[in-house]
Amino acid sequence: MDILLPGLSRVAVCGGTHGNELSGVYLVREMLRMEKGDKDMSTQKLLSNPRAVKLCRRYLDVDLNRCFTHAALNGPLPNPAPYEIVRARELNAMLGPKGSPQAVDLVCDLHNTTSNMGLCLIAFSDCDWISLHIYLYLQREMGCIPVRYVHFDVSDKDSYSLDSVGKHGFALEIGPQPHGLVRSNIYSAMKEGLQHILNWVRLFNSGVVFNGGSVDVFTTVGHVDYPRDEDTHNITAAIHPQLQDRDFCLLHPGDPLFQTFSGQTVSYKGSKVLHPFFINECAYYEKGVALYLATKRTFTIPAVRVHKEDHQDVRFPSEEEEE
Repeated sequence: MDILLPGLSRVAVCGGTHGNELSGVYLVREMLRMEKGDKDMSTQKLLSNPRAVKLCRRYLDVDLNRCFTHAALNGPLPNPAPYEIVRARELNAMLGPKGSPQAVDLVCDLHNTTSNMGLCLIAFSDCDWISLHIYLYLQREMGCIPVRYVHFDVSDKDSYSLDSVGKHGFALEIGPQPHGLVRSNIYSAMKEGLQHILNWVRLFNSGVVFNGGSVDVFTTVGHVDYPRDEDTHNITAAIHPQLQDRDFCLLHPGDPLFQTFSGQTVSYKGSKVLHPFFINECAYYEKGVALYLATKRTFTIPAVRVHKEDHQDVRFPSEEEEE
């Protein structure tokens, strides 16, 4: 049975939430430049952190992409208020308010990572049929670049990122790309991915039925910090060469994890086989994260279509049906 869902009439595409992640910055700028010629869809394009973008820095005072909890958006402002806290409230007023019927229908927040993660949709929900169907569509349309869905399980905690302001939302994360520069192949892959996302929304809004299918979801279970000196708290090891650039591979107990600066191997001491990602992400050194760990689950999502009276029964076939 098809699941009926409301149409996605308001979509926001955000770049520069981290001001030195330049694929999203230049893609949004290009979209704004071409905006007069794009009349087929109501898409809001914006640079989330313009001051950080101008300085090519991740942020000025605090990480903007951690400023969208209800407490940060609605609590008393400190004096002086960090720029990103003020900016988060401005964005919440433009795109939200978070959790309200007035919020935009879909937020796609564009990010780069220095890790070898390919193209990822990163979300707080593993049962948002809109996001999961977009993921399934991207897997079919993106060709040779790997596409994965990462579920950050915050359980009963409040989601904290910009994409959580919308009724549906995710970060579109792609790498590897060093922060502070743009690589043509990474930019092009992000542009292609975003074009497919917007095309899916157009098809969905037009009444196309998207059949269900099997999806793999990587759900976070924790993270690992670098080994550190007890006195100085400086790191004493780097990611092991056998693990570097192998995001989403299987990490077994006893596998090499770090290599100390004196040349010794530090093995993975966990008891479960897991999937590491965000391996050696540059921006996470300050957060005490050398890599995240996830479990992979496979399940089937249901068919969806827009809930409107003039629905057309046009189906987008599953891979199994095409075969």
